Amino acid sequence: MRRKNVKSRISKALEVPEEVSLKVPKLTILKFEQVLIENYKGILEYQDFFVRIQTYIGIININVYQLSLEEMTIDDLIVKGKIESIDFESVVDEE
Repeated sequence: MRRKNVKSRISKALEVPEEVSLKVPKLTILKFEQVLIENYKGILEYQDFFVRIQTYIGIININVYQLSLEEMTIDDLIVKGKIESIDFESVVDEE
């Protein structure tokens, strides 16, 4: 826990966004048709209507009609389709 506080203070002092320095996921939703997920770790499950995405702080579940994954990079992922729902599973930090 102390380590995160130090990193957070350094980020603030250097004016670096926390999502960059602490690998916190950032979701940007456009018109319920597209979700940009920044700072993700990997894809856990992928089906025609559902995707589970691992992040550094938990799992993002997205239910989508006509799902397509686009513009995948090491850090960013775009999910397209008619977004039905998004929910989160947090991971308990054991530090």
